[in-house]
Formats: sequence, structure tokens, C-alpha cells
Amino acid sequence: MPKELLVQVTPEIAANPELIKSHAARLLQLPASQIQSCAVLKRSIDARQKQIKINLKLDIRFVGEAPFERLITLPDYKNVANSKPVVVVGAGPAGLFAALQLIESGLKPIVIERGKDVQARRRDLKAINRDHLVNAESNYCFGEGGAGTYSDGKLYTRSKKRGDIDRILNLLVAFGATPEILVEAHPHIGTNKLPQIIKDIRECIIAQGGTVLFETKLTDLIVENNRVRGVEVNDNQRIETEAVILATGHSARDIFELLHRKKILIEAKPFALGVRIEHQQRLVDQIQYSCDDRGPLLPPAPYSIVKQINGRGMYSFCMCPGGVIAPCATAPGEVVTNGWSPSKRDQATSNSGIVVELGLEDFKPFAKFGALAGLEFQKQIEQQAWKLAGESQRVPAQRMADFTQRKVSADIPKTSYVPGTTSVELGEVFPKFITETLRAGFIEFGKSMRGYLTNEAILHAPESRTSSPVRIPRNAETLQHPEIAGLYPCGEGAGFAGGIISAAIDGEKCARAIALHH
Repeated sequence: MPKELLVQVTPEIAANPELIKSHAARLLQLPASQIQSCAVLKRSIDARQKQIKINLKLDIRFVGEAPFERLITLPDYKNVANSKPVVVVGAGPAGLFAALQLIESGLKPIVIERGKDVQARRRDLKAINRDHLVNAESNYCFGEGGAGTYSDGKLYTRSKKRGDIDRILNLLVAFGATPEILVEAHPHIGTNKLPQIIKDIRECIIAQGGTVLFETKLTDLIVENNRVRGVEVNDNQRIETEAVILATGHSARDIFELLHRKKILIEAKPFALGVRIEHQQRLVDQIQYSCDDRGPLLPPAPYSIVKQINGRGMYSFCMCPGGVIAPCATAPGEVVTNGWSPSKRDQATSNSGIVVELGLEDFKPFAKFGALAGLEFQKQIEQQAWKLAGESQRVPAQRMADFTQRKVSADIPKTSYVPGTTSVELGEVFPKFITETLRAGFIEFGKSMRGYLTNEAILHAPESRTSSPVRIPRNAETLQHPEIAGLYPCGEGAGFAGGIISAAIDGEKCARAIALHH
């Protein structure tokens, strides 16, 4: 019978299938000749000790047994061209996977996306990087595939209880992702690979009778007697439907403002905010792997760090090994940073958001904005950063040790952030409580990761779009808004997800709830 085996081996063994097979045979006290195949099901790195180990979960098949094979197929999608329509607002992971699930459930998705398709988005990304021009409808956050398409494609989630993670990963592989994402503990597709996968999902939706409309912006929800009757798009066109999945992402501020204006219940939500820090990847490797050179057998090292500083959480967020920092503003007059890595993670630099937890009490100066208080807090910091850096897409930047010592950096070396930097004392960007938490926290980070606190590391401000500053509530069982029947708040923008996988899972959940109730 096939046997699963957990082993811990050196990187040299992990890189060689024959050595893995020999190692497994020794553990099983069998000759290697009796093993037909030895497939790696899961792989993770244990770098806690000086001698780095690789954890492997193996599928062992013995002579005479069929070798292990992953069967990756798409569901049996039916044509839904003449089925009941459901409007899906947003073509990010929540919206796209909701659309696929709707098709699987026999309903017709009409996906409306304010931005452009993946190919057309590239021109607008080039404009923000090269010409400092922000297209409010097409940027790193808005457009086909959502924010993850051009800002990394990390597939790791801690949300094990949210739903079937393997199902989402399998669907991604069926649409063209490498099967390695099923094996790695921290799977990652990469910004260079995601666009084609997203395009293939879109073409599948259309082929099965669904509709995908680009440059189509939700401008009103049509509600009668507390029930959804349709949507208005681009200020002049009505699409009738009895169900709307609102999957607009965490940066669609106009949607929050629309709901607030229509007196549809929304709530301020805590989130986190801080800076994006860039180190040389080689330094991170040296710290994490305790070696001068990681060599060809180990991937660029990530890190994850969490501290409590004066009663507040401060932690690394969206760490990008071998990656770069990108400009992620969604409107003129603001500066926002994010990070991403290509699939090979082969850039010389690494970066990570380092953010401070905020509570609702921190938004009290913006209380007059009600449920939008956190959004206005966030907006003020992004606008302040824009002014301080020269009213362009340049970002305020400071050397790390200088920041902890309250010194303006005499110079800022060229970083991976293409629009450029301006030397600023970052205490001018943030409220004092955030600045002081970051200063104290970086000193603590330096104690945990020797060498991390260095003046060669550059802080870029702000990292402000970690999660939505607003929650759109919903009934825990029906997933509908508590006041508006047929409105399904979904994904990151509604406050129910945090990343590609959890957003995709939430999209599927909302689609299944619609199939149940409509």
C-alpha cells in the first residue's frame, strides 16, 4: 500500500530525487529498489538552527503500485448564458472565484470591473512609475485580477478555518499555475506569471456564458424596499439583478462613500499602518540562514517578526524576498507603497511592510466622518507623504538607523522604488504615537535579528493599505447585508479576507450562499 512519510533532510538531499528516495528507503529499512516512486507532497524550510533542514512530506509507492499522480481538472462548468444573472462587482480574486462558483452553481455572473484588462493595465502602471501619473481607475490596485496581479501573487494564508485552501490552489494550477504551489509551505505565483492565469480565468467565464465588463464602474446600488434590484454603472446604465456580490477590494473608497451616503450600514474597522523597508536580500539571507552565501539550494530568505511595543502590535507584513517596492496610489495627490516579487524572486533587494496596529480609538480626531473615520485617517497620512516628498510619486524615505535616532538622512541611495525618493524625517509623515512605536520597535527588531537594524536599510512611507479601514457587515448565515436583501459584502474590501487565497475562498462562499437563497 502507498505510504506517507514525514522526513527532515539537508538541502542537498531535498534537491535530489534519488537522494530523497535513498533516504526514505533507509528510514523504512528497505532496499531502494523496492520503492517505485517517491513524490514530494509538501515542502518547508526549518532555519531555526544553524544547520538548515528541509521538511518533506513524501508519498511512497512500492514496486507493483501505480506511481503517484496529481489529477488537476476544472469542474464540469455548464453554460449559463440563459441563467439567472448575478452581478459581481470587482474582478479581483474574490470576484473571479465567485464568478466561477456561480457558473458551477448554474447562475450567470456579470462581472463589472472599473479598471482595465491585465494587458491594458500595464500602460497605466508604466505611467505611474515613469511619469508619476495616477489613473484613478487603473493602477496597481484597480483592474483585472485586483491588487495581487501586479503586487506579488502570494498564496500563503493562515486562515485555515475559512475554507478549502487546496481547492483554490488546485483551480489555480488548472488555470496554468505551476504545480509547485501545491507543494511549497509558502506558495507564490509571481507578478510575471499571474496575468496569463487571470486572463485564462476570464476567458473561461466568458466561454461558459458569463459576462466580464471592463472600465465599468459601479456608481449606484438600486435598492427598493430594502432589497437589491440592480446596479447603476458609469452613471448612466442600469443592470437588473436580485443579487450583487460586492468584491471591490480594500482601496475602493468611493464604494464606502457611496454606501455611507445612501445610509447603508458600514462600520469603521481597525487596521495597521507603517512603512515599507528595503534591505539587500543577501543581508536577510545571512541573518536568516546564518551563512555568508545561501548558495543555489536555498531560496531567498523571507522573515516574519512580531513584537508588542508599549501595548501595540508591530509586525512585518507582506514580506517580499528578492522583490521590489511599487507605487500603489489610487488617486492623484497621495503616495502609497507596496511590494512584490517575480516568480524567481531574483532581485537583489527584499522588502517588507512594517506596520503598527491601530484601534478605533486612534481615529477619534476624525469622528465627524462616522464609519469613514479610519479611511480619513489613512487618507490624511497618504496626502501628507505626497506633499513632503515633492507632490509627485516620489516617496518620503529615511535610512533605518537615522530614523531611530531622529536624524534626517544626508542621502538616500537608489532603491527599487522606481519613481524615486525624497529624504524626509518620517516623524513628519505619521502621528507621534505611530512614529514612536516604529522607533522603539525597530530597536527591538534589531535585537531579534542581528544585523537587521542598519543604516543601509531604507524606510519608504507609507505602507497604508494593509487591509480595509471599513467593514461592510453581513449576516453570518446568509452572508447578506443585515439591512439589504440580495447584497453580499465579500472579500478584503468588506473586511472578510486578507490576501488572494482567503479572498477567493470568500468569493466562493458568497456565490454558494446566493445559489442557496436565490
